[in-house]
Amino acid sequence: MRADRVRGHLDGLLMAVLEQGPLHGYAIITAVQQRSGGVLDLRTGTIYPALNKLERLGLLTSSWESVGERRRRCYQLTDAGRRSLAEERTAWREFATAIGSVLTPGAEPRSAT
Repeated sequence: MRADRVRGHLDGLLMAVLEQGPLHGYAIITAVQQRSGGVLDLRTGTIYPALNKLERLGLLTSSWESVGERRRRCYQLTDAGRRSLAEERTAWREFATAIGSVLTPGAEPRSAT
């Protein structure tokens, strides 16, 4: 799937995979890929700027973890991140319903109220 298709939804995707607990960057990429059935294959150049932004916004925290002689940064949702994820999910459901109503012939029209 083209990267531009996840634009606008990347933050929600990253927070969703961090909901279960802290992960390092590669594990985040792997989790998104696995949970999407291989359809979403994010690149490090895509996720790290987004992770840094989410951390600056207070939605994630990060810490360094040592594995053998290697160090890696692990990311974790904050309480504010959990609230933001809930909002992202609500917005996604509304968006998916609206788009589905337009793309699916004979779908019930949505009320604008």
